[in-house]
Amino acid sequence: MSMDVTTAARWRAGILAAVLIAGGGGYWLGQRGGPAAEAGSGQSGRKILYYYDPMVPQEHYDNPGALSSMGMKTQPKYADDGAVAGAAPGVTIDPAAMQNLGVRIVPAQMGSLAGTLNVTGSIDFNQRDVAIIQARSGGFVSRVYARAPGDVIRAGAPIADVQLPEWGGAQTEFLAVRRLGRPDLTAAARQRLKLLGMSDGLIASVERSGRTNGTVTITSPISGVIQTLDARAGVTLAQGETLAQVTGTGTVWLNAAVPEAQAGGVRVGQNASASLTAFPGETFGGRIIAILPAAQADSRTITVRIELSNRGGRLRPGMFAQVALGGAGGIALLVPSEAVIRTGTRTIVMLATGNGRYQPAEVRTGREGGGQTEILEGLAVGEKVVASGQFLLDSEASLTGIPARKLGSAK
Repeated sequence: MSMDVTTAARWRAGILAAVLIAGGGGYWLGQRGGPAAEAGSGQSGRKILYYYDPMVPQEHYDNPGALSSMGMKTQPKYADDGAVAGAAPGVTIDPAAMQNLGVRIVPAQMGSLAGTLNVTGSIDFNQRDVAIIQARSGGFVSRVYARAPGDVIRAGAPIADVQLPEWGGAQTEFLAVRRLGRPDLTAAARQRLKLLGMSDGLIASVERSGRTNGTVTITSPISGVIQTLDARAGVTLAQGETLAQVTGTGTVWLNAAVPEAQAGGVRVGQNASASLTAFPGETFGGRIIAILPAAQADSRTITVRIELSNRGGRLRPGMFAQVALGGAGGIALLVPSEAVIRTGTRTIVMLATGNGRYQPAEVRTGREGGGQTEILEGLAVGEKVVASGQFLLDSEASLTGIPARKLGSAK
């Protein structure tokens, strides 16, 4: 059975239209002139601004027969391309296709931003609570006690017995001067013993017994953990040589990693609370004592140092913690955090301008919390932004060279 030429042509046109509709699948982003597609390049009465290749929209040409840098034939860009008279430039999407694309629109509105910033951190020793145990005079170690790095000791715990010949000689001179019965000379000799590092108790013992004691037991001045221990039996010591280093455990540091974008919301003295997996159901309170000056380049975070009380030594360095940094929430212009697109060079949102049109707009963001982001500049109350599907719209806007609304242009 045959069909005439007119019928065949209509049949082929119908098939082509069906293929185009099926290929679009509801994706109408290429339509910027309204619901009806352009009929071709021969549309009379429309002003052509320039010719361009959609693959490289930043290139503009005056010649309709020009080829772009991609080697593609250019097409006209019309002054009224996809816009209602007086409307801002933007991407048009058929309202019927919004559901298929997953586009969700929410208004920017004033609200209370959650005042708590949740971050993570780890426990570390308090490096300000450190005792360096040294030999006050030259001598040698005559006895060591059962100590090792990592041991937890109390204040006054013995570290080593050290024989100090210089102390023995000074004590002999002190006893000789004391027998002269000259109070002024005795006081001067006693002061020399103190300058050599002898305690008042040791000096009183020598004065009371009349016998010298050149052996001294060196003890830890604080409770804590032995970090280093160089005291070994028979080792000769020089004056000022370190025997051990002890770090206190009465307080510990919690080093929390705060994202660089939110570092402006923390301050020294701010309250903080920590919860650790080792102690479920418990919280440990403290405050920020320092904000370190250098950022971590790999994670783009700022280290915030929090001091915590450590009764019983339960908080051990290396423990992982969830940290809540408290602060004033306050009223701010908020949009969902998922609506904000950070490209690395700028921060934008996709505005819904009405009639199925969308335009990128630059914004300046502030604090974040509870899934909301504070907008400091670039949006006005009530303006609608795209909270899902915005990356698809932004890609189309970038592809076709649609400019973003600049800061300071919000209505």
